[in-house]
Amino acid sequence: MASLVRHTTIDCADAYTLGSFWAQVLDGSLAEDDFPGDPMALLSCSNGVQLLFITGPDAKTVKNRIHFDLQPQDRTRDEEVERLLALGATQVDDQRRPDGTGWVVMADIEGNEFCVERSAAERAATETA
Repeated sequence: MASLVRHTTIDCADAYTLGSFWAQVLDGSLAEDDFPGDPMALLSCSNGVQLLFITGPDAKTVKNRIHFDLQPQDRTRDEEVERLLALGATQVDDQRRPDGTGWVVMADIEGNEFCVERSAAERAATETA
């Protein structure tokens, strides 16, 4: 049997704060024993994904070598971009095309890049058009 990914670990400046941001993004929750100032915070999502945030001394200095591609489940890509901006994310690049395809590159509150793609409904509408 092969290994499985138990959780994805993210080094950061403030584990609890960054974990709380991603909990809002992914509609997940931090572990009951996580608290502000805690050096580690574990985020669990309803789909089984777990992200472990660990406070470390090194600041982010270059582009991520791995990132999340988010697909909104109950809203459009553009609505999700607006929601994430309101949570404190920033827009890094805009790859949306006039035909409705494409994605938006964003950064979380510590500068980690991620992408927001179209929802499944938006993809289906484009494919049938």
